[in-house]
Amino acid sequence: MSRREFDHALIVGKFFPPHVGHEYLVRTALQFSRRVTVLVLAASSEPLPMELRARWLRQCFPDTLAGKTELRPKVRSAEGRSDHSDLRVVAALDDVPVDYDDEAIWRAHVDVMRRALRGDAAAHNETERPVDVVFSSEEYGETLARWFGARHVCLDRARALYPISGTDVRRDLTGCWMALPAPVRAGLALRVALVGAESTGTTTLARDLCDALRARGGAWARTEWVPEYGREFSVNLLAAARAHDPAARPEDAVWMEEDFVDIACEQNRRENEAARQGGPVLVCDTDAMATAIWHERYLGTRSASVERVADAMAPRALYLLTDHADVPFEDDGLRDGEHLRAWMNGRFVDVLNACPTPWHLVSGPPDHRLRSALRHIDDAMSGWWPFIEREY
Repeated sequence: MSRREFDHALIVGKFFPPHVGHEYLVRTALQFSRRVTVLVLAASSEPLPMELRARWLRQCFPDTLAGKTELRPKVRSAEGRSDHSDLRVVAALDDVPVDYDDEAIWRAHVDVMRRALRGDAAAHNETERPVDVVFSSEEYGETLARWFGARHVCLDRARALYPISGTDVRRDLTGCWMALPAPVRAGLALRVALVGAESTGTTTLARDLCDALRARGGAWARTEWVPEYGREFSVNLLAAARAHDPAARPEDAVWMEEDFVDIACEQNRRENEAARQGGPVLVCDTDAMATAIWHERYLGTRSASVERVADAMAPRALYLLTDHADVPFEDDGLRDGEHLRAWMNGRFVDVLNACPTPWHLVSGPPDHRLRSALRHIDDAMSGWWPFIEREY
């Protein structure tokens, strides 16, 4: 006997932003329904794009999205129906005011919902499936179900299992950070990338920033920093070269364009994984944009392939360029570019000036750089999370 006793479940909300209570609601609906449609209804005045909210919800349930059923075992119920759940997440603009006591306003909201459901069915060349159940954790859920002629499943109305709401998150994002699903944390994390030429202190600053942010406690204690994968690759490349010539030096290593593509892709992957697990700020010791400049440094030309990987990065909130002028060059056995430091940092300036992300040059001794970097990060926060501490 199948637990999926409902054919088509509907969940409606703003998901502004999605949190673990929403995740629980969708997960439970999937347990009891063969199809679940989540309608993300956003007002045009809200600064968090509705498609972004919808994408995060899809990322929370990648194996249940309609069309992805090959990822699950093909089980049949006693009635011969396929025993799995499909998820649809549909975003729609809804600027109708909220008044739960006004039937005309209710009708206007439901019209928005019905148009969204019809549009989703048409987009998939399907016949629209009637809604036979509404899942909610809200008082209005019973009324909404009646508008669709459906049953209502009310979950955790008292917020005992998941004591969180979208309002809570918007009022205290960092305090509610761990009540956000991993894809939402990754999407909201303030990513600060440290870039600079060889031996300019990027790694030292990245570690110092991570320690200082963790010391703030709470969600900040989960602060991650993402090491430079290119250095690991360089170590491996030199080790392979020395298998042929034990006396090989860093400058003897032969670099190819695909090396930098691999480095940029892996840097992105590691960064995204750290953002899912970490705190409100993610410290990145270099990124794919910097990898494109390293390609220029070693091969003498730009690479469209590497730059495409850089274009696919998650947005950065801030770049910090580490100054070369006040840091002595330290040869650690992998470096060979002391004479190129001024050129490289000049190239970083050119690229950073051409991109929309704010950036700052950090100079001086390590403690001065740390204080300056923390100030720039704190300044970036107000613009990075525009929905916090606002009422809608």
